[in-house]
Amino acid sequence: MAEEAAKQPIIIKKVKKGGHGHHGGAWKIAYADFVTAMMAFFLLLWLLNSVTQESLEGISNFFAPISTSQTTSGAGDILQGKTMSEEGVAQSATARDSVTMDLPPPKAGTGGDLSQGEAESKSKDTPTDEDIQAQAARKEQEAFEEAKDDLEKQLESVPQMRQLKNSLLVDNTPEGLRIQLIDRDGLAMFPSGSSKMFLHTERLLEVVSKVILSMPQDISISGHTDATPFSGQDYGNWELSSDRANAARRELEHFGVPDKRIKRVVGKAATDPLIAEDPKHPSNRRLSIILLRGTGKAADKAKAQEKAKKERENEALPGLNEIRRQQQQGAPAQPAPQPAPQPAPQSGPAPAQPALPQLPGINLEIQGNIAPE
Repeated sequence: MAEEAAKQPIIIKKVKKGGHGHHGGAWKIAYADFVTAMMAFFLLLWLLNSVTQESLEGISNFFAPISTSQTTSGAGDILQGKTMSEEGVAQSATARDSVTMDLPPPKAGTGGDLSQGEAESKSKDTPTDEDIQAQAARKEQEAFEEAKDDLEKQLESVPQMRQLKNSLLVDNTPEGLRIQLIDRDGLAMFPSGSSKMFLHTERLLEVVSKVILSMPQDISISGHTDATPFSGQDYGNWELSSDRANAARRELEHFGVPDKRIKRVVGKAATDPLIAEDPKHPSNRRLSIILLRGTGKAADKAKAQEKAKKERENEALPGLNEIRRQQQQGAPAQPAPQPAPQPAPQSGPAPAQPALPQLPGINLEIQGNIAPE
């Protein structure tokens, strides 16, 4: 056995160490964390620079600690951090110590008063009468601007009507949207001294009627003349301006404008000239059609909403008026009282009836036959 063991080869392992080994990637993780932190820092600086001061204050107030107590003197309970020995807390030295608190009366249907924040939020959410009126006026003004643009586009779309563009003036006035058909040199709306309009005037009124029909407001029509005196003795500028205004009214009704929307037709003669410096200027001869502000379906709807809002505010309990209205609408009609049936007449002598007592100072008139006692 010893000889066999001696014959086995002896193996010697030699490890050669060359150069520096791998140090690992821990520094890469640290560098990545550093770069991420720097990027977040620069993003924070950029956001702080781009956000307004009001937003920053709102964020600060959102994360600020909120005290649950209304006072800073201890607790916010009944005593509010005071001791019973302080003046104003103990009411009497001999009587039982108590605290008096003035509480507002609860409101019906609300379960008590709202907190200050809830009351402010509710007041902001609920529009006031001024807000409703301002919103309605804003919408009406936008509709007037759209009608003005629509009228100009219609005149531009028809080649035959382009020459009449300068004869039509559209502007916004405190009274409403005013559309004026004026005379120009060489192009009048009516013959001189007549209320019968030319054909191009009728075509111009047809375009105006389309705009009026697209709007809900009522209209006012007025006729104007220049200061040139009329030659007729019994017919003057007052009569002429009134007749021309009525002729325009008839023409608008012919094109579909309802008669109930026409609220005023007047003749103003030369009292309201368009060019005051030259009372005899041809442009003073004109027709004025005004879409009156605050009229029509939009105004009626706003008034109905305002009335309903006031009814809701004045009712004692929420929904009480609505319940009453439903009861009145659904209540059955009371039947008319039926007269008592009369007994059928009997044949033979009438039965004896007792005599009526005579009361002093009262005269009783009896109709019919009463048998004597």
